[in-house]
Amino acid sequence: MEWFKKSIEAIASELSVDLDEGLDEEELKLRRNKYGFNEIKEKEKDALIKKIINQLKDFLIIILIGASLISAFAGEIIDAIVIIAIVIINGVLGVVQESKAEKALEALKEMSSPHARVLRNGILTIAEAKELVPGDIISIEAGDIVPADIRLIETFNLKIEEASLTGESIPSEKNAKVVYDKDVPIGDRQNIAFMSTIVTYGRGKGIVTDTGIKTEIGKIAEAIRGIDSEKTPLQNKLDELGKWLGIICLLICAAVFGIGVYRGQGILEMFMIAVSLAVAAIPEGLPAVVTIVLALGMKKMAEKNAIVRRLLAVETLGCVNVICSDKTGTLTQNEMTAVKVYANDRDYSITGEGYNPKGEFRIMDDIISVADNDELELLLSSGLLCNDAILTKNEQNHSIIGDPTEGALVVATVKADMVQAEYNKKYPRISEIPFDSERKMMTTFHKNFLEDKVISFTKGAPDIIIDRCSKIFKNGKIEDFTEEENNIIHNINSVYAKQALRVLAFAYKEYNSLPEKIESEEIEKDMVFIGIIGMIDPARKEVKEAIMTCKKAGIKPIMITGDYKDTAVAIALDLDLMEDEKEVLTGAEIDNTSDLDLQKVVENISVYARVSPEHKVRIVNALRKNGHITAMTGDGVNDAMALKKSDIGVAMGITGTDVAKGTADIVLMDDNFATIVSAIKEGRIIYSNIRKFVYFLLSCNVGEILIVFLSILFQLPVPLLPIQLLWLNLVTDSFPALALGVEKGDPDIMELPPRNTKEPILNNTMIVGITIQSIAITISVLLAYIWALRVYNGDLIISRTVAFTTIILAELIRAHSSRSERFSVLKLGIFSNLTLIWATVLSFILLIIVIYIPVFQVIFKTCPLSYRDWIVIIGLCLIPLIAGEINKWILRVRSKGNNI
Repeated sequence: MEWFKKSIEAIASELSVDLDEGLDEEELKLRRNKYGFNEIKEKEKDALIKKIINQLKDFLIIILIGASLISAFAGEIIDAIVIIAIVIINGVLGVVQESKAEKALEALKEMSSPHARVLRNGILTIAEAKELVPGDIISIEAGDIVPADIRLIETFNLKIEEASLTGESIPSEKNAKVVYDKDVPIGDRQNIAFMSTIVTYGRGKGIVTDTGIKTEIGKIAEAIRGIDSEKTPLQNKLDELGKWLGIICLLICAAVFGIGVYRGQGILEMFMIAVSLAVAAIPEGLPAVVTIVLALGMKKMAEKNAIVRRLLAVETLGCVNVICSDKTGTLTQNEMTAVKVYANDRDYSITGEGYNPKGEFRIMDDIISVADNDELELLLSSGLLCNDAILTKNEQNHSIIGDPTEGALVVATVKADMVQAEYNKKYPRISEIPFDSERKMMTTFHKNFLEDKVISFTKGAPDIIIDRCSKIFKNGKIEDFTEEENNIIHNINSVYAKQALRVLAFAYKEYNSLPEKIESEEIEKDMVFIGIIGMIDPARKEVKEAIMTCKKAGIKPIMITGDYKDTAVAIALDLDLMEDEKEVLTGAEIDNTSDLDLQKVVENISVYARVSPEHKVRIVNALRKNGHITAMTGDGVNDAMALKKSDIGVAMGITGTDVAKGTADIVLMDDNFATIVSAIKEGRIIYSNIRKFVYFLLSCNVGEILIVFLSILFQLPVPLLPIQLLWLNLVTDSFPALALGVEKGDPDIMELPPRNTKEPILNNTMIVGITIQSIAITISVLLAYIWALRVYNGDLIISRTVAFTTIILAELIRAHSSRSERFSVLKLGIFSNLTLIWATVLSFILLIIVIYIPVFQVIFKTCPLSYRDWIVIIGLCLIPLIAGEINKWILRVRSKGNNI
């Protein structure tokens, strides 16, 4: 359809929609059945068989498959079949977990999908973008991603960046009044807004003409949103570790094979020993466990209102040592309440909290009638008309659609018995100059039917508004704005700001008709000053504790706000975010500071006030150059660059624009600072848990290598067969490793300094721990094996069963010690990780099955054990646990010594 060639009336008629009412529910259902959901289908997912093949393509698994095939040719058919079967089962389990991870990510994607403001049944509501159908009437404004192809019906200085569609980075100006009579290129269609393009300025309204694959972006199948699936540096490091282990393993196998053959042992026998060593050296379950733990961590964060859009963020979170946070809505409740008004030399207070419209205007204890006060009524009228927010009510409470600050103004007018709909009808808006962060003002033009004139209302930052006024409305008339009055109002503004109030000033101008040039330079000067309104956004109750947690964790919280310095300092002091009022820097001061000097200054600053998005970028760059890992919050379209520049970009899920959400690594569904801290804690726990099961799995693998190698060195029969080692690695160890992946974290995890990004996962502490554990495992298993050989006169089946049982029990018991690198198992609580308890029980039951059920005895070459065997095994399997606990005790003693 060539919608750009049709008038607004023709399109409304063709799509059967009332421009003032929108669609009703019945028509909505009919159209959804006809057109489907407004979404672009993604590429088909891999088939099940392809997913299994991808699982089996791992370098370590290929070595095992190759070894099992050679075993089959050598006549060891049962061993080869079982090894292949276990490898395939491991692959299938990997596929199952991969599917679960995909579903979890799809759920996260659903939660962070864009929304739209849509007119239905005459009411402006918020709906998911995918719910839109042709004929819907939607509103768009700066920061939105256009949710469908729309024919514009109203535009107010609307500019849209269409780079995702046309490649043109300069925003296109839009004009709803234009109707074309010939074909024009997509990039020149001023009356159309296209799906997935970005509103950079102004606002508009339009009719949805096409959805989903029928849109221009849908036709070229370009989806600009989605959760990245790239591997994180941690996963790459572990893949690299796996490859090196594989290479070292092959070299050791070749050396052992050569030594054995040189000593005169049989080639087939030595080959099977080499296979045993290969199986022992390879941590087969490691890649799957890492992926599962990361996916579970993302799901857990989502449950705590932090949607992680990139796996990389999970890993980086544990390294964050600076959080740059917006004030409004993140550190505060984002439920602005107008509490102070100054007009006509009088200071008024307003009672009531939040968006509840019950309240009164007072001077001292006297209740004031706004209807009898010209100055107060004009001030509130300007706040009501120069406003895009709407107060709504559901069964439980009142809420605001739009900006919270504008919402506070609407609520204040309701307290004065002023009805928004009546004022909008009486003084209809005919044009506007939208707010932007550079001007810090907004102006709207209205018809004044009573006097047949046009009036413009301007609201904005007091220091800017006051300096642009030459007159003042006072005592019911317009007077000259004297320098004395100017100073008084500046002082009142300062007093309000020191009380942590967000202050807006209001002014107006009258015209005989709408000016031809609607430009800020011409309109927003020589205005008539009306008054100021002070609003407060109370600090969130939980933030103070979160800031304290940050400081204990070695994380510096920083407030970055567009508010005044006095307001920012008042909130920061209240939250204990800063200790000295000197720890503040303003945007003007940043402008006068070079990048090199700013790099030095940022180390001593806790609050940045009156800053622009460009300042945010400079602050982030300075912090990063100093080696800090920085999390930066943002909600506006102009914050996108700062979010990209930071190590962790955090967008607001409630107030954030679609552009900010699309750029961020994490989206906060509750816009709460405490949620950032909670996410950092979860990130630390996830990384810590990955270290725990890497430590657990690798110490077992190294122990297995030592057991096999030393038995060959001392010319003993190999204690553990390849199939037994594979069972140990893929089955016995995997369940406890997964359980370690959901460990709650050490009690003091948020009292430790952030992790250094350059620190390898196998640091000195872990290498020492792995060495001690592997030696302890080797000692316990070889002692049990040698004891059995002597007691049972060299009977290999029972001796190997004793060795097999000893190493499995040692693994299951020491898994509980692996829950922390520093705290003892008693300190953590033996039953505090029930998942690990059940994993241990399951693995033990599987061990009993392998030992006592005849069919498995044949496959795994085991036999039943006597009570005496169990007594010896239980005694020896405690050695690794004791060694691990002693090592942790030494670490704690050294740590205390260093602190002293």
